[in-house]
Amino acid sequence: MDKMFCVIVFGVLAVASMMQDATAQTVHVVGDSMGWVIPNNGAAAYTNWATGQTFRVGDTLVFNFMTNQHDVLQVQKSSFDGCNSQNAIGSPILTGPANITLDSAGDHYYICTFGRHCLNGQKLAITVSSSTGTPGANPPNQSNPTTPVVPSPSSSRQAEACPPTPFAAEPSSSTPGGSAPPPASSSKTILASFLLSLSSIALTIFI
Repeated sequence: MDKMFCVIVFGVLAVASMMQDATAQTVHVVGDSMGWVIPNNGAAAYTNWATGQTFRVGDTLVFNFMTNQHDVLQVQKSSFDGCNSQNAIGSPILTGPANITLDSAGDHYYICTFGRHCLNGQKLAITVSSSTGTPGANPPNQSNPTTPVVPSPSSSRQAEACPPTPFAAEPSSSTPGGSAPPPASSSKTILASFLLSLSSIALTIFI
């Protein structure tokens, strides 16, 4: 009985470790290789990109842009539609790349406040689902990797640096993003492999 109990414990630990790896948060590189720039085809570029993603609480958005040429600011829908920063959520992130962790479900809106960048299509609207896996408005893309490699921002449409438009940021208890997420660790994978090995050894010895 004790031998069988040991085998069961090893098996449960291995399965739990693998399940934890499977539910890891996703890193979304905004615009993929295009990065966070003024898109060639206007706002449709980021709309199309978002359609191929599934956003959940805990995921990270990476806005890949050149410092002093762009910024990223979360705003309410009215400011998103009008391309102004009057209803800002937090402060603009001026240094690229900007990493923003999605901390709540619902609709999220982001714009660039430099010159007419937003009016020219540098704006992003996404719908975030809860971390429990409730489907959101954005259909999943089965080919989307869990942790994509952060590409360099495209230099094809880098506009001349313009001063950011003035904004009246409302007080916020937290500023989205601003710090790079910790690099993905392989410790979970190593632990899962170790536990699977132990399970195999235990099965060989005790059964």
